[in-house]
Amino acid sequence: MSNKKKRLTAAAVGLGLVGTLGACGSSGGGQASGDSKTVTLVSHDSWAASEDVIAAFEKQSGYQVKVLKDGDAGQAVNKAILTKDNPQGDVFFGVDNTLLSRALDNGLFQPYEAKGSERIKAEYRADQERHRVTPVDTGDICVNYDKKYFADHKLDPPRTFDDLVKPQYRNLLVTENASTSSPGLGFLLGTAAKYGDEGWPGYWKKLKANGVKVVDGWEQAYNEEFSGSAGGKKAKGDRPLVVSYASSPPVEVVYADPKPSAAPTGVAEGTCFRQVEYAGLLSNAKNPEGGKAFLDFLVSERFQADMPLNMFVYPVREGTEVPPEFTEYGPQVKDPATMDPAKIADNRDQWVKSWTSLVLK
Repeated sequence: MSNKKKRLTAAAVGLGLVGTLGACGSSGGGQASGDSKTVTLVSHDSWAASEDVIAAFEKQSGYQVKVLKDGDAGQAVNKAILTKDNPQGDVFFGVDNTLLSRALDNGLFQPYEAKGSERIKAEYRADQERHRVTPVDTGDICVNYDKKYFADHKLDPPRTFDDLVKPQYRNLLVTENASTSSPGLGFLLGTAAKYGDEGWPGYWKKLKANGVKVVDGWEQAYNEEFSGSAGGKKAKGDRPLVVSYASSPPVEVVYADPKPSAAPTGVAEGTCFRQVEYAGLLSNAKNPEGGKAFLDFLVSERFQADMPLNMFVYPVREGTEVPPEFTEYGPQVKDPATMDPAKIADNRDQWVKSWTSLVLK
């Protein structure tokens, strides 16, 4: 699939979502990732950047950019860990706060404090003592709803986690597998933040009894199962509720032709979980100097300003303006669920194991 010159079939690029660029800026022919003139970025599928912004980095730095995409965020992180002794590239982008401890505990990154890091908002910084990761963007994982479905059925859309288990929403929700998908994991952590260590399994029992459907990843959930997607398949799904992002409604407008006056989808703001994505210099990177230059670029004013309408995420750099489309067509989530990274690290694997046993078996 090409970049944004074509309408995004997913209608929701973003954290852990569908890719829009194949090998952005990789004009260096057959250069290998170890070539000192090439810097190789390994990412999940949703990496995207404007060609002119990448070209400006290449001209200024002298490095050619090569991009390797490795699937959903969870898959990409796991593959990067397995190949850490002989990594595919120099920089990894797309590990988020739900998976950060797994990457750090497995020695995926080497320390580097990117130039400009002091401009990153304090609430998004992590690993401050060793600087193994650099915050790049943030966003909110939330349940989205199909406005037309609820209008046609004269039914108010759900607003909170509690609403989702009510009988009027039976068999309406599709979510992603928490063990393979970052939005699926984020949704699980949101319920754990809401109901606590002891309460979230009981909530999921109710959700399962109310007919929640689980699929492997976001693209399947949003493009194939969700009735409100403008996605690439002629036959839309029949589920009017989907776990996606607060920034998904603006994408439905920006890439629609013709553009509607309002987004056809909405966000249940009481179901949101705050996600932060990071990048890091891979251990054993063949071109560490190029990798450092690229990390500097990711927190630069130009990249941070370019990023929202390419990946539909929010910048982390102070003073970076958010495009008006974000505020006009999507909510500014005021009170998303959050969780301390240490708590995620202590509980994530066991929670996912328990969730899998509870929901999928």
